[in-house]
Amino acid sequence: MDQPTVLVISDEVEFSRSITARWQMERRVPTFTVLGGDLWPRSVDRYTVAIVGPLRRELLSVVLEPLHSTSQPLFCVCHDTPTMHLVRERWPRTSVLRSDDNWQNVLVLAAGEAVLRAEAEARARAAEETCALLERQATLGRYVLEMRHSLNNALTSLLGNSDLLLIEPGALSAQARAQIETIRNMTLRIHEVMQRFSSLEKEMNVAAQAEQGAVKYHAVAAGN
Repeated sequence: MDQPTVLVISDEVEFSRSITARWQMERRVPTFTVLGGDLWPRSVDRYTVAIVGPLRRELLSVVLEPLHSTSQPLFCVCHDTPTMHLVRERWPRTSVLRSDDNWQNVLVLAAGEAVLRAEAEARARAAEETCALLERQATLGRYVLEMRHSLNNALTSLLGNSDLLLIEPGALSAQARAQIETIRNMTLRIHEVMQRFSSLEKEMNVAAQAEQGAVKYHAVAAGN
């Protein structure tokens, strides 16, 4: 899973510095991408959480509009009450904070929780994708095992007919005989692969039975 990235956008350099400095005090520190308001949205395509600080009035909509249209958590720190009301009214998905004496602690706590939630959701999506992949592979494996008998019958027919052709000396040209021998050898190789499938099935069944036995044993032992 990718390292979480916190996007910080503000016209005030000290704002970004105070956030990164405060976050360094936490046990887990994400990667930071720091931009001025006039640099957004260039050179940024992925982030976990966005934090918007003081901006020139004309840049507020330019920055918040595209951020608000995504599903990523969005925080905005405002210096004055009119700006807070404006942000809440026009971009209601934004979490708005007032830059009082404790704003860094509140922001890092809230944004940190958002990062943890985003990581948990990413892990859940990865697990779902892995389960879907395993299910597709299991379906393919079951199909191969179900078709094993039909494949073995076809392979037996190929081997039998190629052997019949090869036991008649002089009936075939050297080139035709070489081609039939190639068919026979490849058929034997396919047969070996099918046998390996059968062996794997038996090994997996034995392992599953052993695991079930171990679980039952521990359950009985725990009950005693």
